Amino acid sequence: MRRFLLVLLFALAGASHVEGHVTSTGLAVLEANDGRLSYRLTLVATEQDEEMGRTLLAAADGDPAAATRVAQAMREHARFSIAGNACVPERITVQGSRAGDGKVMLEMALACPKPAGTLAIRDDWPAILGGHFQTVMSVHIPGQLSVEFAFGADRREATVELSGPTATGWLSFIAMGAEHILSGPDHLLFLLALLALTRGFWPIAKIVTGFTIAHTITLSLAALGVVDVPSRVVEPLIAATIIWVALENLVAPARTAQRWLIAVVFGLVHGLGFASALTELGLPRAAMVRALIGFNVGVELGQLAFVAAVMPAVVWLAKPGRIARLPQVLSLAVAAAGAFWLVERLLFA
Repeated sequence: MRRFLLVLLFALAGASHVEGHVTSTGLAVLEANDGRLSYRLTLVATEQDEEMGRTLLAAADGDPAAATRVAQAMREHARFSIAGNACVPERITVQGSRAGDGKVMLEMALACPKPAGTLAIRDDWPAILGGHFQTVMSVHIPGQLSVEFAFGADRREATVELSGPTATGWLSFIAMGAEHILSGPDHLLFLLALLALTRGFWPIAKIVTGFTIAHTITLSLAALGVVDVPSRVVEPLIAATIIWVALENLVAPARTAQRWLIAVVFGLVHGLGFASALTELGLPRAAMVRALIGFNVGVELGQLAFVAAVMPAVVWLAKPGRIARLPQVLSLAVAAAGAFWLVERLLFA
């Protein structure tokens, strides 16, 4: 059990040399109209491996060899068919963002032999961009509500009925939310610091509930566009909350009796961080509501899974005769990770 906890702590704290979230998400928009498809994928080149990132940026700048390579990747890794007949790629373009944020838009027009039937979608981008990459796709069909899917290493295919409504892939967004928090060591370390000195089921439940309600509020408001706080402000604040809670464990442990209140206040900040995974997708408002529900459920499930897996071990190991100072050791490691993130996000983001 001790070895398990030390490995867990090392994995979380050691992740501080990278960004708080390691998953790279691309937004795809697919428009289907009378046998014609228009496919657009927007991704961040700097979030890919170095070679692929350079290739994407070079293609966006007009380099013929890089553009040819990217076009071939599009033909191989984004495939579509209607009623069992493959759609044929035609014009392909690659454009870079004028904002200088490293975003690249890949666009491909396709012609399909049949205009109606079941539209089959195959997304194989993780094969070339890595298992960390996921695509959130919004499918637009005239006269229908948009349909959203999340593709990743564990899901490559989806189907849409062009002649009738198709249910949104709720499970995909639930998985996306769970992956977002479980791949975000900053949020997990914050939870660990919040609960490090807490003992008993109900005190833990009170803190987790307060954190959940708070971040759900700001996640919803930000995802729906009601509030808009730049990530350059939110991300350093998240790091600061991690440092605050961890240091409070060390210098004022008696104040943890009101830890649920800290969980509520700081949970509002973390909710804005969660929202970035959805707001950057640019989904239509109706689609955003559906995605928000599934994503939020996934975040809560991931959070509960982390607490259920870690807290029993922390409580057991911190008992007298085992590792009595374990909460302080954990808090010190969390504070160090938070300080690293704070400097990184203030000076190098």
